[in-house]
Amino acid sequence: MNYTFPDPELADEDGLLAVGGTFDPECLLEAYRNGIFPWFIENGLIHWYSLNPRCVLFPDHLKVSKSMKQVFRKKEFEFTLNQAFPAVIEACKSVPRKDYSGSWISDEFVNAYIRLHEMGYAHSAECWHKGDLVGGLYGLKLGVVFFGESMFSIKPNASKFAFISLVEELKKQGLQLIDCQQETPHLMSLGAELIPRSTFTSMVRNLSK
Repeated sequence: MNYTFPDPELADEDGLLAVGGTFDPECLLEAYRNGIFPWFIENGLIHWYSLNPRCVLFPDHLKVSKSMKQVFRKKEFEFTLNQAFPAVIEACKSVPRKDYSGSWISDEFVNAYIRLHEMGYAHSAECWHKGDLVGGLYGLKLGVVFFGESMFSIKPNASKFAFISLVEELKKQGLQLIDCQQETPHLMSLGAELIPRSTFTSMVRNLSK
């Protein structure tokens, strides 16, 4: 089945572009390839967004603070890739986060992304402490773009450790762009920046092939 989304430039001032659709892999992949992502479900309908401006990280612009360099030197955490995808997405759904109440990640959402993981599109980055999963994030990798979806942290600096480790690994693979979706102090401190939606959309369509 072919899925077609409206032009991202038609999104409203909050970034809402469309309502409806499905969590079929083909629908999700078509959305990401056009700079669109599902944010939440209301009354059983998926809400699709394309934000302007868009928060992104160019891998070479990654910033690692002195305090985080100390965290790496202490070797308190261990990093893995794709070792606990279901656990990471479930933690992103359930672990409380500052300034947010509840979660937009539904069971349907979880099942859809686990399926994308099984298909080789969705990936997780894990941070471990003494054998326990204490932080991580997940997203999609299409071409040389990584679309970050959500992250969680149980111990201080755990999600930053996972994110920095992931970026360093993706740099080795030739990745050129990381989509952070929306601006947060956490991401900006790591080197993320804002670019116009039109620029982002054009880059993604070229780089996610």
